[in-house]
Amino acid sequence: MGRSMTWIFGYGSLVWRPGFPFEERRPAWIRGWQRRFWQGSPDHRGVPGRPGRVVTLIASDGARCDGMAYRLADDTAAGVLTALDHREKAGYRRLVLPLYAPDGSDAPFAEGLCFAAAPGNPDWLGPAPVAEMAAQIRERHGPSGPNLEYLARLEAALRELGVSDPHVEELWRATRAPE
Repeated sequence: MGRSMTWIFGYGSLVWRPGFPFEERRPAWIRGWQRRFWQGSPDHRGVPGRPGRVVTLIASDGARCDGMAYRLADDTAAGVLTALDHREKAGYRRLVLPLYAPDGSDAPFAEGLCFAAAPGNPDWLGPAPVAEMAAQIRERHGPSGPNLEYLARLEAALRELGVSDPHVEELWRATRAPE
């Protein structure tokens, strides 16, 4: 049996907690997208009426978003995708994008499936001043834990990968500053 061609690209919680079996895991990035804490989470890092803030992808010319790519086994791919559709149900949709290796190659190594929430979905929060987003992240909790834990784990995972994401870093600093 050949190698599976199903790749998943994670840029948020999937970076540190994929929660599914995979055959291969490797750092990757996508072109033309940036990570932003503009999506509401009423089901994981918040609750209805008090959603947490989680990341989504925003199209942006020349941008780069680093994360983690996972190659799925053929025999588990369908089940993993069903579980991810449920996990990412609050406003997210599937995108298929070229995945690039951080080794400097200009050619993608694969196409990957990722989940992004678009403006206009029912849980969309959109941009806000950093202090406002930081306050929301500090005070929200949901079934998957504190919203602040989500930001902290994402910041730590990106730092471990050697990735600088100014938006994530600015929010992390703002949540650590005295109110």
